[in-house]
Amino acid sequence: MSRFLSRVGAFSAAHRLVVAGAWIVVTAVFAVLTISGAKFSDAAFSIAAAESTTALATMNKAFPAAAGPESGELMLVVEAPDGTSVTDPGGKQLVTDLVSRIDDLPDVSSASDPYDVRRPFVSEDGSVAVSTLAVDLAADQAVVEDNVRKASADLAGAGYTIELGGSLDDGPPEIASITEAVGVVVAFVVLLLTFGSLVAAGANLLTALSGVVVGVLGVLAWSSVGSGIQSTTLILGLMLGLAVGIDYALVILSRFRDELRRGAGVTAAVARASGTAGTSVVVAGTTVVIALAGLAIVRISFITEMGLGAAFAVVVAVAVSLTVVPAVLKTLGHKVLPRKERPATDQAGEQSAAAVVEDHRPADSRSGFLRHWARTVVNRPVLSMLIATTAVAALAVPALSLETELDPPGGPDPASSQRAAYNTVSDAFGAGEQNPLIVLFEGVAAADTATRATTEIAALDGVVDVSPAQPAASGDVAFLAVTPEYGPTDVRTGELVNSLRAAVAGTDGAKVSVTGQTAVDVDVDSQLSSGLITYLICVVGLSLLLLMLVFRSIAVPLLATAGFLMSLAAGLGVTVAVFQWGWAGRLVGLDEARPLASLMPLIVVGVLFGLAMDYQVFLVSRMYEAHRRGLHTRAAVLRGFGQAAPIVVAAATIMAAVFAGFAFSGGDAMVASVGLALTVGVLVDALLVRMVLVPAALQLLGEASWWLPRRLDRVLPNVDTEGGHVEQDEPAQSHERTSSSARA
Repeated sequence: MSRFLSRVGAFSAAHRLVVAGAWIVVTAVFAVLTISGAKFSDAAFSIAAAESTTALATMNKAFPAAAGPESGELMLVVEAPDGTSVTDPGGKQLVTDLVSRIDDLPDVSSASDPYDVRRPFVSEDGSVAVSTLAVDLAADQAVVEDNVRKASADLAGAGYTIELGGSLDDGPPEIASITEAVGVVVAFVVLLLTFGSLVAAGANLLTALSGVVVGVLGVLAWSSVGSGIQSTTLILGLMLGLAVGIDYALVILSRFRDELRRGAGVTAAVARASGTAGTSVVVAGTTVVIALAGLAIVRISFITEMGLGAAFAVVVAVAVSLTVVPAVLKTLGHKVLPRKERPATDQAGEQSAAAVVEDHRPADSRSGFLRHWARTVVNRPVLSMLIATTAVAALAVPALSLETELDPPGGPDPASSQRAAYNTVSDAFGAGEQNPLIVLFEGVAAADTATRATTEIAALDGVVDVSPAQPAASGDVAFLAVTPEYGPTDVRTGELVNSLRAAVAGTDGAKVSVTGQTAVDVDVDSQLSSGLITYLICVVGLSLLLLMLVFRSIAVPLLATAGFLMSLAAGLGVTVAVFQWGWAGRLVGLDEARPLASLMPLIVVGVLFGLAMDYQVFLVSRMYEAHRRGLHTRAAVLRGFGQAAPIVVAAATIMAAVFAGFAFSGGDAMVASVGLALTVGVLVDALLVRMVLVPAALQLLGEASWWLPRRLDRVLPNVDTEGGHVEQDEPAQSHERTSSSARA
């Protein structure tokens, strides 16, 4: 692989216009597709093959009026002041007049009468009346709410409380804010401090940003040829594309600078950096892509979509690093070095023989602090491991109380009218009133079967009410609406779903299914929980195999995998403390402490696994390279640490800055929680796991760190992350050039 990537880098450097033209064409195609029809989907989460999803599709087809495809549904909630009632003549007249006025509002196609004897929607104590509004899906909910407030001004003046529940399509999401921009600025400052060159830092950031643009346009173009994408897919793609794009370019650019310092010409340095650091980038990027694409294992469409969208952004980042970065490096040449390190150059732009200024400093002595860090770790490996493990464990403790929910009932904003309306209705009518379960009967005698099942269903624990059987026009489908006692996120509601399924499992005369949005949410949450375990097992197995392939070792993959699990626990622990317990919640713009989003742990596992393997590859590949050159383990660890630790620190700082931008954006709570978990996970993984635990463990294991059974060593292909094949080619190429010069 190193030989192939070296040739790719050399080709890109020699054909810069071709590379630029190809990427411009790709960007233009994605831009045209994006402009022509990019769209977002706000469809509810579901599992394609689940009983609840299949039955809900049947329900919508058999009862099209109930599905309401042409309009959204909002609830006008009117609460009477203390001492009065919406059933009193005066109160009833006020509510009836209000409903009539709202029925005439723009974007409102109908408003139900809460006093309709066929379907009354008034609480038993007369404190609350509810009117169901059919509203144009394209309407702006804020405008609708403002119009409702104006129409109900007289009731508000009389002490009535008016709230508008439910939600419409929110439209295109906000995918970036000022905090994300601050994260990019911090990343640039880190690059500037790392390279000591404005040119190098600028080139690194600009190439990464160009990859982000292509990646985001590609994801949007994908949405234009399908049914739309979830907003989280785009945000995750942006977050990852930016972070890995900067880091991958950083790795190659750093290796290029090292080669220049050793006296290589610009062309040779580009090829060498592409073959060595480029191989590490491909291996690291492959782990991220496989981890993200592997989210399809969970078999939930929206999770698969997010994984594939983010994986595409990473693929673009890798491709840009392997093609655009070499072209830029060839153009800049020695300008990527600080001024004091730039040698004189000949007219062709190559370093002249007389001007070779090689950096004679040992690779592991460029940073006094990191040199001292490495020696402290290898001199006191047991103590270092104990301190690092204790720190990680302390951060991970809150993860033991991790709780999840699919969506906050009543919407994510506790101060919104939507949440207030939900709470008012729940208090007045019961926690399960707004989230009924549907028992669907399919068969020639569906209605009769449903009627017979009513008594058995009503007798189940947790059931408040069962509606009369509602047959479809076709006569072969009927349903019962079951009102649960508890809310949609209550564990007892999930138990009721299971009880209902068990109760109707043996029903004769019809196919019976339990559905409704609450049942769908229960199924999705259950699938996410079980899928997380399956996915984690697959990811752990993958890390062992991949790193065994790269490092020809048993111990290194085991250390890498254990370290990833520790970083994951620490990231989740801090996130639980902040978002679930509410500690320092204001720092991340948290409105209220709630269980984490159900899909958040799964996303964090997929992303953090790939990033943890990145740092393992970047750091240990240099140690492995030094060991392959003949150094014993202690010396190899110190040499590799000295060469790669500055890059790992810079890469982790950059990633943490990017992820923190999303964590502190004050936007979507799920995105913010993912950002915080990744921020903490990345810092813990780089600074404690890879730079303390791994070197200390390698020191303790000694030469056993690199042991691999001979039979397995012969079977596994050689990835050659240290660039041995490139080194073999270089003497031959040099000999050919010398012979050609002699013949000339």
